Amino acid sequence: MNLILQAAQPIAATHLDHIAQLSRSNQREQISAHAFRLTAAGQHPGIAPYCLENRIDYGFVQRGRSLREIGLVVMDMDSTLITIECIDEIADMQGLKPQVAAITEAAMRGELDFAESLRRRVALLEGLDEHALQRVYDERLGLSPGAETMLAALKSHGIRTLLVSGGFVFFTERLKARLGLDYTRANTLETANGKLTGKVSGKIIDAQGKADSLVNIRDELGLKPEQVIAIGDGANDLKMMAQAGTSIAYHAKPVVRDQADYALNFVGLDGLVNLLSDR
Repeated sequence: MNLILQAAQPIAATHLDHIAQLSRSNQREQISAHAFRLTAAGQHPGIAPYCLENRIDYGFVQRGRSLREIGLVVMDMDSTLITIECIDEIADMQGLKPQVAAITEAAMRGELDFAESLRRRVALLEGLDEHALQRVYDERLGLSPGAETMLAALKSHGIRTLLVSGGFVFFTERLKARLGLDYTRANTLETANGKLTGKVSGKIIDAQGKADSLVNIRDELGLKPEQVIAIGDGANDLKMMAQAGTSIAYHAKPVVRDQADYALNFVGLDGLVNLLSDR
């Protein structure tokens, strides 16, 4: 196996030497400024705690596996592709961010049914002027570090992208146009007379809805599960991630990190590119 090591800052030579010793690897290759590949590496129980202590992300990758084999990358939106939880920021326009954020956190940890949590949060937005959505997009929505680097690499390999969210179409459609994404799936906030009604239109995209979206696009493209990568951060991403050959937890809740193939805790989304780099 190859052992990929990456961090937000340069990795000290002493850290590389120690991990190489633990993994019994005799060769290292630099992938990018802050990423290295240790070849012919073996598992060791000391690697995970050492990397965590020193803020290094690691992943064992089969030799020869690269982005060239991937046909579809599916990603969550809130706190994954973007840095915010859109519904929390919308709620802030109503002075209700703490109440809504608490429900969001509980849902992402898997403590609440997602669909019910969404209905409860959206109900608190009743009467808000719909222009608040544009304000959130313009003033608060930012891409996660490394997002554009990752998307450029995917595009260069001809890999399709699906943004699937328990959030809202208002944001996914704008991101689709801005970033050149291939597919999006999300929920629709109901409006009337320029105001939010406090309801969601149509069937809610919950954990199962995310998984179904991945499977539908995967089958439409004629891909096998091993040709799909799914990236998420919350409990409602787990069913989707289980349908992909490779799952990545991005700055995720513990329940997601524990079940994902790889966890990017410290680096940006471009960490995906380093994991499957063929350089």
